[in-house]
Amino acid sequence: MLFDWLVLRQVIVANPASPVRGPKYSVRKGKTAVLTAEEARELLDSMPTDTVQGLRDRALIATMVYAFARVGAVLKMRVEDVYVQGRRTWLRLHEKGGKRHEMPAHHLLEEYLRIYIKAAGVVSDPKGYLFRTVRGRSGKLTGDPLAQADAYRMIRRRALACGLKTKIGNHSFRATGITEYLRNGGKLEVAQQMAAHESARTTGLYDRRDDQVSLDEVERILI
Repeated sequence: MLFDWLVLRQVIVANPASPVRGPKYSVRKGKTAVLTAEEARELLDSMPTDTVQGLRDRALIATMVYAFARVGAVLKMRVEDVYVQGRRTWLRLHEKGGKRHEMPAHHLLEEYLRIYIKAAGVVSDPKGYLFRTVRGRSGKLTGDPLAQADAYRMIRRRALACGLKTKIGNHSFRATGITEYLRNGGKLEVAQQMAAHESARTTGLYDRRDDQVSLDEVERILI
């Protein structure tokens, strides 16, 4: 790059490093930690349902799992972004670049959102944020949106309380949902559409089905 710049500035006539090629780097699998279906179910079931905060956390995590949603898109959701169309609940997600992505809700996600919205009492505030912060120890929701860093801390706290040893983060649930969808016969191109990815190659980075195959093969070493 330096030599290219020198050529453009007419400091040198030709780039002596032009034949040099860097090593090829190919990423076929993402580094995001992924939960098994059993671990994801255990985490969701461990959420306390006697507090608004517990219902909020369960609904937030379920949205990322079942809608393949980025945490940033979920935290931008307004109450009106959960709506009914054709007798089904739909989600409106605000993705990168101002793109709007709509997804039908899984029946369990529909239930979690319904219970949370009713308990939070936010139906009358359609323009307000869906997932809000909690004021101190009062357990009452504010009008402010939950920050991404706070969502990460919540996830780590819930995972620890559940006894999960996998170091998961905000992105783990998107990868978990896509992996389980593909494991149960889903198509990569449909997963790409559901995840609002520009390329199927990006969606493929979330496919961790080979992890289980590798584990099964390792267990064949009977020593």
